[in-house]
Amino acid sequence: MIEQLIAEATECDFKVALEIKKPKSWLKSVSSFSNGIGGTLFFGISDDRKPIGLSDVQKDAEAISRLIKERITPLPQFILKPLQEDDKNLLALEVSPGRSTPYYYKADGVMEAYIRVGNESVIAPDYIVNELILKGTNQSFDTLTTDAVKKDYSFTLLEATYLERTGLRFEPSDYVSFGLADKNGFLTNAGKLMTDQHTVYNSRMFCTRWNGLEKGSIFDDALDDKEYEGNLIYLLKSGSEFIRNNSKVRFVKEAQYRVDKPDYAERAVTEALVNALIHRDYIVLGSEIHIDMFDDRVEITSPGGMFGGGSIQEYDIYSIRSMRRNPVIADLFHRMKYMERRGSGLRKIVSETEKLPGYSEIYKPEFFSTATDFRVILKNVNYHLSQKDLVSDQDCDQVSDQDRSQDILHAVLDFCITEKSKQEICSFIGYRNLTYFTRKYLNPLLASGQLKMTIPDKPNSRKQKYITVHSE
Repeated sequence: MIEQLIAEATECDFKVALEIKKPKSWLKSVSSFSNGIGGTLFFGISDDRKPIGLSDVQKDAEAISRLIKERITPLPQFILKPLQEDDKNLLALEVSPGRSTPYYYKADGVMEAYIRVGNESVIAPDYIVNELILKGTNQSFDTLTTDAVKKDYSFTLLEATYLERTGLRFEPSDYVSFGLADKNGFLTNAGKLMTDQHTVYNSRMFCTRWNGLEKGSIFDDALDDKEYEGNLIYLLKSGSEFIRNNSKVRFVKEAQYRVDKPDYAERAVTEALVNALIHRDYIVLGSEIHIDMFDDRVEITSPGGMFGGGSIQEYDIYSIRSMRRNPVIADLFHRMKYMERRGSGLRKIVSETEKLPGYSEIYKPEFFSTATDFRVILKNVNYHLSQKDLVSDQDCDQVSDQDRSQDILHAVLDFCITEKSKQEICSFIGYRNLTYFTRKYLNPLLASGQLKMTIPDKPNSRKQKYITVHSE
């Protein structure tokens, strides 16, 4: 009976006896269960799930009810159930997920909200408390009105993308009806995230293509490295382009035709990026989405765990209920047809990956979450191909890479018609990694005589600049 109850509990903790003098030891679990997905506290059971028993169940039940009413605010919903196992008297305290979050433990003038991290109840960081406050007042970050006036900003990318993807013009009234502005002309946070200007500092994306299978030094081990900031549509397109530029579409020759074998499913990449943009937590100061590409995988990590609490590892993605942290942004992306159906994003990532030539179960996308972040891992379905399989597409890949390199070299020469510093050139092309950029592009141009230094006698001078050499 106990094993069945434990199996059915969303979260659970075990207490050998009821602590009355130090009730915080178990009341913090009541707080965390209420602030999350609920849970059950079993009294009279050891951590290894052996029934120990309580000497006075009635007295303990009264003490539990009294201490919850005295020490937890607001009052959470809970049910106390007496149980028997091996002739031992036990108590099960079932705590429901709360609607009036955050639920605090209060004592000695201190109020602390708790959340679950793994099997522990820990004090919630400030940004999670802020999100719990919004949730408890039935609000979300993207619906909050700001002091930014709509007429002071432009929305060219939003309006152009909306027209392109829907065939409809974005009317002035749509800003209010879609939740991007209020009737007085003030933008909501959702509206600020859609301006052409970078108005929300946390609206950023850091992208890195690492050399190998693990992270290393950004200066020595990054093959490509870019930062993007601003409009969510711009971030989506930039992230997609970064992954596309650092991936390959191989092919295998058959008798009468060729089969294209992309490393990743384009639709799965889009779904993963859309999921990161609309479900991330924008309250966390100094946070951003990270795209980390390795030889065998892409990892897309966004701030904020599961909005309803718990971790994605505990759920079946085919039956999980959709809970939207940013409903206005999610609705707008749905209108622009970036999302096929609400709540189907993770399933779409898997189903699109399964369509790739050469797919097998080892390449199934993986999903991980903690209380502070969410991570999607897409597997490179071509990583385990043998060298024999790769011969047929090698030349094609080299040509593609060479074309991209030539485009960058031409862009550098066009930009350096007037003297430019290395930092200016690197920023113009979109690279942060000066060491890699110098080795890959500047040095070949200098060696070929197409580019020259303004201070050739002091190549490492801080005042060094570069200028295109004009052929006679």
